[in-house]
Amino acid sequence: MPEDAPPNGGALLEVAPVGPRQRVSEMQAKLHRWAAADRGRRFDDLFNLVHDPATLIAAFDRVAGNRGAGTAGVDGLTAADVEEALGVPGFLNDLRGRLKTGAFRPLPVREKRIPKPGGSGKVRRLGIPTVADRVVQAALKLVLEPIFEADFKPVSYGFRPKRRAQDAIAEIHFYGTCGYRWVLDADIAACFDEIDHVALMDRVRKRVKDKRVLALVKAFLKAGLMSEFGEVQETLTGTPQGGILSPLLANIALSVLDEHLHRAWESGGELSNSSRRWRRRAKGLPSWRLVRYADDFVVMVDGTRQDTEALREEVAQVLAPMGLRLSPAKTQVVHLSEGFDFLGFRIQWRRKRGTDKWYVYTFIAERPLRALKAKIRSMTHRTSQQDLAVVLFNLNRATQGWARYFRHAVAKHVFRKVDHLVWWRLVRLLCTRNRWNWRDVRRRLTTPTGRWLSITAGRSELRKISAIPVTRYRYRGSKIPNPWVPETA
Repeated sequence: MPEDAPPNGGALLEVAPVGPRQRVSEMQAKLHRWAAADRGRRFDDLFNLVHDPATLIAAFDRVAGNRGAGTAGVDGLTAADVEEALGVPGFLNDLRGRLKTGAFRPLPVREKRIPKPGGSGKVRRLGIPTVADRVVQAALKLVLEPIFEADFKPVSYGFRPKRRAQDAIAEIHFYGTCGYRWVLDADIAACFDEIDHVALMDRVRKRVKDKRVLALVKAFLKAGLMSEFGEVQETLTGTPQGGILSPLLANIALSVLDEHLHRAWESGGELSNSSRRWRRRAKGLPSWRLVRYADDFVVMVDGTRQDTEALREEVAQVLAPMGLRLSPAKTQVVHLSEGFDFLGFRIQWRRKRGTDKWYVYTFIAERPLRALKAKIRSMTHRTSQQDLAVVLFNLNRATQGWARYFRHAVAKHVFRKVDHLVWWRLVRLLCTRNRWNWRDVRRRLTTPTGRWLSITAGRSELRKISAIPVTRYRYRGSKIPNPWVPETA
């Protein structure tokens, strides 16, 4: 980070060698600082930063550390194969040489269809690039992300550093509490598949002047797709899900929506302070607030249903030049008292039990709970022959991660129900496997005083998610830290 930079001037200090990660961090901090200082600046000579050895080393570390590192592209190589068979230094030197000479060409991505969560039966198409392509995409992202982050608006949270889904939920909760009770709950149909390449490249050119970088970005967009049947198809639109660069490119494309709806919130705008918003409401005019996470977004409206419907048409017109359209099946106008689902949460304005006061509550939606229960049942089939320690490890990994995501919702009762389901599924598995009856269960899983014991196997122990504290996630607003700006005391 910038605080690790060597001393300025002619200080007579022995400067320690700068590692690749620190060099990349300093480079990113400078790019971000320059981009933020001059909103109209177009950056040239970025290509040298992309193929810089430090950038490529940092990029390979990211690729090798990703969950998909063990998945091969069309060439059949994984990150582990590169490390073991080719060696990382030789692989990166060859890749750098091809980039410098212009010989590098991205290969088609390998199509992989995975079921969408929730048991709807629909599938999501992923495009898996080769390891070399992933490294170059990661290097491009390291260089381009700090530049475009200077332009991105605070209302978008998906695939951005230091931002998370809980921030988007907290913002919805905050504005719902402030009277924004009508909601445009929107979804963009096949967003990653339908982004118009020409419109996207035009937005990239607003900040990037280097023709070699632009050509590289375009080459990845046009790389093609190899289907599961081995057929290579052209990619005329879209940026494939699964590519490291794709989320950044999607945010660049969708920033057209952020800029349009957030313009009124900028300094001097008609929604820029509370008094101006109050005067608009006094005149019967609406106020609105966009909250976007990747291609899912909501527009909170302090107004009427008609105001919200008008915003829906306006949003559709803004997205059309990017080749995007709203999904008719998933886009709806609802009142907050009806509730709506967003990022796995159920958000609803309702009366507090036993009082006449109304509050905005955040619950766990039905779909992620149903998906977790299905996963638990698949792991604990009573005829399963899998080692109990492995079953406990997999259960803990699935339930603990799920609970930590939802621990800021009204979740305590749901957590206890999940623990109850897991315990009974394991007990039935053990009864079938060991031919126990209920007396055997009591004898083996309770103390002499009758207190129930945790289910264990070797060093593995079933961990209850109800032990995870449920806390309020505080709305951070404009206080979300920027990774390239040192925090002031």
